[in-house]
Amino acid sequence: MDKNPSDQPQRIVEMDRSSLSNGMESASVPTWISTVSVTKERKPFRASRNEKQLADPGTARVNVAASQESPNGTTANDWAARHSGRTVLQQHCDFFDSDHDGIIYPSDTFQGFWKLGFGFWLSLLAVCIIHANFSYPTVNSWIPDPFFRVYVANIYKCKHGSDTGAYDTEGRFVPQKFEDIFSKYANGKDYLSLWELTCALKGQRLIADPIGWFGAFFEWLATYILLWPEDGKLRKEDIRGVYDGSIFYTIASRRAMNQTGVSQQ
Repeated sequence: MDKNPSDQPQRIVEMDRSSLSNGMESASVPTWISTVSVTKERKPFRASRNEKQLADPGTARVNVAASQESPNGTTANDWAARHSGRTVLQQHCDFFDSDHDGIIYPSDTFQGFWKLGFGFWLSLLAVCIIHANFSYPTVNSWIPDPFFRVYVANIYKCKHGSDTGAYDTEGRFVPQKFEDIFSKYANGKDYLSLWELTCALKGQRLIADPIGWFGAFFEWLATYILLWPEDGKLRKEDIRGVYDGSIFYTIASRRAMNQTGVSQQ
């Protein structure tokens, strides 16, 4: 125990100065120390003084997938305004609920993946994975749904571990967590390479969480197949469009145009 409590403030100042000399980047908001290398390798997102258009990035947005480049979310075709009554996670699911009844049948999921170009077997695999894991958490009963339907109103219950944290436990979108993906694993670039994506999957893993590990792997694999970048780079804006589901309609419409000459958007 310290004999002289008045020495405490001075000691705290000395500790702060010592931390700065050992590699801590800021006395007010330290985010890394040189003695723990992973904190220096994976720095969280911090907007510079010239990048203040995204206000309060740590505050979850209920209906807008906001980012540094798109602080108002998706504005094309009045997306944000038209979906203001839906959480971002619900927006992500709405493409697969084509009749908008709030219930996604296995056949709905199959048709959705088919429209996105996944083919028969990958679409069938997606149905098995999604409905086997996500149906029961969304039902309003202890009895499992015999048809393995997913109820969009309760989709927030399907959040799993070892993910990016961009969705919170109520289905809102957290810009800070989204930006952290690129800050921590892509050195702040506006894209993820396949190797950087692999590092992100590894870096976000939680202990004893096999469902979360597999869920994150499946979701990012599906994202990569969906976007299939020719240069191998998953663009930040495209990934953001996956989170709010807006890019699903764009890709489905583009494929319909190529196949029939008629847009379905």
